[in-house]
Amino acid sequence: MKILIAGAGKVGRALTDELSKEGHDVTVIDMNSDVLENAVSNYDVITLQGNSASMSVLEEAGVRNMDLLIAATNADEVNMLAVITAKALNPDIHTIARIRNPEYVEQARSMRDVFALSLIINPEQQTAHEIARLLRYPGFLKRETFAKARAEIVELKVAKGSKLAKVQMKNLSSATRAQILVAAVLRQGKAIMPDGNFTIQEGDRLFVTGDPEQLHQMLIHIGIINMPVSHVIMAGGSRISYYLAEELNKYHIATSIIEIDKKKCRELAEMLPFTTVINGDVSNRAVLDSEDIGDYDAVVSLTGIDELNVVTSLYAHMHQVPNIVTKLGRGGEGELIENMPIGSVICPKELCTMHIVRYVRAMQTKEGAALSIHRIADGKIEAIEFTADKDTKHLGEKLKNIRTRKNALIVSISHGKTSEIANGESSFNIGDTVVVITDTESTINQLNDIFEDTLS
Repeated sequence: MKILIAGAGKVGRALTDELSKEGHDVTVIDMNSDVLENAVSNYDVITLQGNSASMSVLEEAGVRNMDLLIAATNADEVNMLAVITAKALNPDIHTIARIRNPEYVEQARSMRDVFALSLIINPEQQTAHEIARLLRYPGFLKRETFAKARAEIVELKVAKGSKLAKVQMKNLSSATRAQILVAAVLRQGKAIMPDGNFTIQEGDRLFVTGDPEQLHQMLIHIGIINMPVSHVIMAGGSRISYYLAEELNKYHIATSIIEIDKKKCRELAEMLPFTTVINGDVSNRAVLDSEDIGDYDAVVSLTGIDELNVVTSLYAHMHQVPNIVTKLGRGGEGELIENMPIGSVICPKELCTMHIVRYVRAMQTKEGAALSIHRIADGKIEAIEFTADKDTKHLGEKLKNIRTRKNALIVSISHGKTSEIANGESSFNIGDTVVVITDTESTINQLNDIFEDTLS
């Protein structure tokens, strides 16, 4: 596919990386010559310096022949104008725009046809939604939902003294008293798809799949019982903080925000009358102490400085805060922070990028395309959701009789309103939802791609 990316910032660079790896013809526009030179040095892409909303620049970039425009500059107005202009020049083009300003988001959604938008991306709102899910159902580091919430893949770290330590995978059901499956393990930075003889060790990060009830039972039997979150404090008055406070208020969870900028404090107080807004510097230990940080059910570190977020979360851990979430803007630092007690790590850039990659893959193969794609194990493993259709191979066959490609595994199958952990006796039929995990070395666009007889 021919893809035009407008804006080579954090999201633009991440998209350039992902989409060029998948073999797409990528062209990047940006005003900054330095970032364009970096893109040319690292990726097989075409670059053009200029204003992404300019008709002449879009023409020069070849927009009339493009399949997709992704407008990801730092200015919402530029992104919206770029989309409208591109659609006027090429009525068949698909368009994605990053729109971050709360004042524009609902307007753009309600006027989607007017703005010629195929997809609207709001990384801050998406991040807030993910954090809210973690806080509403505490106990796991991350949660990825499939099959309309009937199946999940969750992340869990094996702490010192955990009942899971030294347990072999074949004995896992006995140890947890739950029907679950460990889809992947991250050990010392290496992603492993374990077999029955694999033994869990302290410090392992497990990626476990099962239906929500079974996962809850697992937590109980291994001794992780977190109380519901009732009061959350956020470090930093960012857009994410605004969206998160709004969402948590819907579930009657009290929120407080510490922000250093007085003007921003006043704005947040006006927009969030139900939230306590505190003017203070979270890098100052005295401020955190004055707020009795240890009395909160959760601390969410959301400043614009990754290092400050990490330090704030470490301080929350020192005060035994039961639920901690840390935002990292850069991402890609899994091995560095793996052993730090900073709770759940959220990267808006990665959430946004994978949402767009999912859309691109669906464009390629509309029949049998992935319903959702989630990166787990620090991006080393993909969990992909498909619906089996009339063209899917091996319908009705038992999994034990189906040969799949190396490092591709069916982990769960949902039949209507019920889900099951995949085993040798399982099978799938038309309409069933199938979740597959695989490494990221090769691309899987549709369910048939995982079968060995498709490759031959």
